[in-house]
Amino acid sequence: MSEKHYIQLLIEQGEHQRLDFKFAVNDSKKIARSLSAFANTNGGILLIGVKDNGKIAGVSSDEEFYMVQAAADLYTQPEILLKTNQHKINGKIVLEVIVPKSTDKPHKAPDEKGNYKVFVRVKDENKLANSILIKVWKKEKAKSGVKIFYNEDERFLLSHFENNESITFKDFYKKAKISKFKAERILVNFILVGIIEIVFAETEVLYKIKNTNNNI
Repeated sequence: MSEKHYIQLLIEQGEHQRLDFKFAVNDSKKIARSLSAFANTNGGILLIGVKDNGKIAGVSSDEEFYMVQAAADLYTQPEILLKTNQHKINGKIVLEVIVPKSTDKPHKAPDEKGNYKVFVRVKDENKLANSILIKVWKKEKAKSGVKIFYNEDERFLLSHFENNESITFKDFYKKAKISKFKAERILVNFILVGIIEIVFAETEVLYKIKNTNNNI
């Protein structure tokens, strides 16, 4: 029995945080969302010519390659640099698109209405990043340092985690009775120094004590 191609081994993993399947490329803007989500998170691989169930359908022409390149060149801001490889498996061509983790995030891509937004990869989905995460990235890039105060509001947040696993942004500013601006600043600073982390749940964004397996 011949050894499996490494692309086949990738497919067997199923879609996840760093792997996405696309049967075909017919919308560069939609592909741009996947590219930007990978770049904004931990990088990843996009396999073109593979159905959601893992069956290899193959790409029909070079058009997919040009549409992927157009997605990176024209519809990501700033532009995402990627690498592409073509693999012939059982007579069918699979286009492998490798997206590295970016040091220039946040990258934006157009949503369904054409408005440029920031996406992140969460499990096997592309989700919108919130303003807190975007501000964390901007402060990281600025390298301006973080000054932490342990006043009443900061102590409230930390004491909350003694009996609760997580908190939402809304719950934080309402229970602490502080402005949204102040709550956001506290969360951003605590994330930057590694005290808490953002967790993108199914229907909401949560904040928890830092987990070393954080993927954002």
